[in-house]
Amino acid sequence: MTRDLPFDLASLHAAYAGGLDPAAVVDEAFRRVEAAADPGIFLCLVNRAAARAEAAALGPFDPVAKPLWGVPFAVKDNIDAAGLPTTAACPAFAYTPAADAFVVAALRRAGAILIGKTNLDQFATGLVGVRSPYPPPRHPLDPALVPGGSSSGSAVAVARGIVTFALGTDTAGSGRVPAGLNGIVGLKPTLGTVSNTGVVPACRTLDTVSIFALTVEDAYAAFHAAAAADGDDPYARAFPRPAAPAAAPPRFRVGVPDPATRPFFGDADQEASFAATLDTLAAMGGQVQEIDFTPFFQVAELLYDGIWVAERYTVVEDILARDPGALHPVTRHIIEAAEKFSAADAFRGFYRLQDLRRRAAPLVAGVDLLCVPTVPTFFTLADLDADPMGPNARLGTYTNFVNLMDLCGLAVPVAPRRDGLPGGVTLLAPAGGDGRLAALGAALQRAAGGALGATDWVLPAAAAARPGADGGEIALAVVGAHMSGLPLNHQLTDLGGRFLYAARTAPGYRLFSLPGGPPHRPGLLRATGGTAIDLEVWALPAPRFGDFMRQVPKPLAIGTLTLEDGEDVKGFLCESWATDGALDITQLGGWRAHLQSLPPAADRTKEFDHAPT
Repeated sequence: MTRDLPFDLASLHAAYAGGLDPAAVVDEAFRRVEAAADPGIFLCLVNRAAARAEAAALGPFDPVAKPLWGVPFAVKDNIDAAGLPTTAACPAFAYTPAADAFVVAALRRAGAILIGKTNLDQFATGLVGVRSPYPPPRHPLDPALVPGGSSSGSAVAVARGIVTFALGTDTAGSGRVPAGLNGIVGLKPTLGTVSNTGVVPACRTLDTVSIFALTVEDAYAAFHAAAAADGDDPYARAFPRPAAPAAAPPRFRVGVPDPATRPFFGDADQEASFAATLDTLAAMGGQVQEIDFTPFFQVAELLYDGIWVAERYTVVEDILARDPGALHPVTRHIIEAAEKFSAADAFRGFYRLQDLRRRAAPLVAGVDLLCVPTVPTFFTLADLDADPMGPNARLGTYTNFVNLMDLCGLAVPVAPRRDGLPGGVTLLAPAGGDGRLAALGAALQRAAGGALGATDWVLPAAAAARPGADGGEIALAVVGAHMSGLPLNHQLTDLGGRFLYAARTAPGYRLFSLPGGPPHRPGLLRATGGTAIDLEVWALPAPRFGDFMRQVPKPLAIGTLTLEDGEDVKGFLCESWATDGALDITQLGGWRAHLQSLPPAADRTKEFDHAPT
């Protein structure tokens, strides 16, 4: 029965492969809207007959041609859908677009079926989800709590299992805070990778469409379909985006706020939840490095205390002039503050931001990703009644700086807190690192064992197939300091490389610690008396392969390695003459085992500062 069918992508597609009619899923989505009995979630629903007709027009089930075939979704009501009003939660602003937003059209082409448009903090200004002239969505686990915003309706629709995924927007955390509060995934892409054509802006230079889902894999599948090239979006940027998350690398460096810059505002349960997640990351192979987050928080202060409020003013300037009472009182109070700023203030803000970015850049570059609490604590509706501004500001503690610093983010649900409320963290990486976050986020979601929103569904089994390089990538086997967590791995990740899998060579290879240069340089050679050697296979964007090769000095070279399963892959080898006088470490079976065999006092970091392998 569709009534009991989980709406995650894997479950839906398994049901469709078994003959389920997508019209039945459309009907079930509308039934779940009615069962929720929450008028604050959706501001407008698609005509059910039209949605059923859209399902019928999909043709035979084909998840290759249409990777989102038959998947129900919703969009935040600051994103256009043809024939449905766009209000941005301000009735006086409303208009009815003739065409879908670029991103909505892309998702429909991929087979997704629109169910309706969701509530939000007016003009996407807020992180609480209650700054709307419409009834706020009820938090699905505890109606006394704020649902989070500004993408409140989208997050609650996903958390209740009404739709598979929903679009939000994210300028200061609107695609992550509601995810954290509702126990779901919130994918905030690299700025410019998803088109903003047909989206009502908040801060045009900082906005991105975001994606809510119950699983990282589902959010990433929607992102991959949504991130089509749009030549009409002046802020569009292109980055490699693999079709699906790869496996998580076995070693990685994760930066976290140090205790002095890790506020929870007295919430001991949230503090304990974050500490437990750091333990999970360490068990997954993460090397946790504490960082002074002061520069990040200083960046965050610019967002509402600086000239970026003036960007919001440009959106509502006309309506403020003709009908100021149409704005929610808190929204109006925030945006009218822009009237005090001058052009000189704008340039001072740009200068300040650039200086703070410079200070924070080494902190970001020194790790593979950052991990922060998605929210520092939870707030109730009563808290907002008592103080409309303070709780909102605190909810953005770990989100406000992200877009200003051009980072991508992924909010991941983890195990529930001790009090039963959702646990959650956000993974962050530099622009273009969306695939890296998805790989680690998917692994973290499985390792942490969190609930799927407010449903009783279980996380679908992970795909068993070994990931491979996409058509625009080259698979590359590395055997030494380029492996995950080792000092030259950044030469891969800086060029957009992503981990695929750990493997071993076929028997018949010998591994040496080469003389000359920094000590302990590894060299792999196919030779008699060899054995299988541990390695990692990474995917590197083909256009960047030449940039990588320029960093490879003699006697090392890229050749063809044979793996234990018989597959051939490009990878590091060394010329045979270089092994004269080298230490044969073949019997150890791999470079990591060799590092572990070194005396404890050996400085293993500086050894590889300039030594590729």
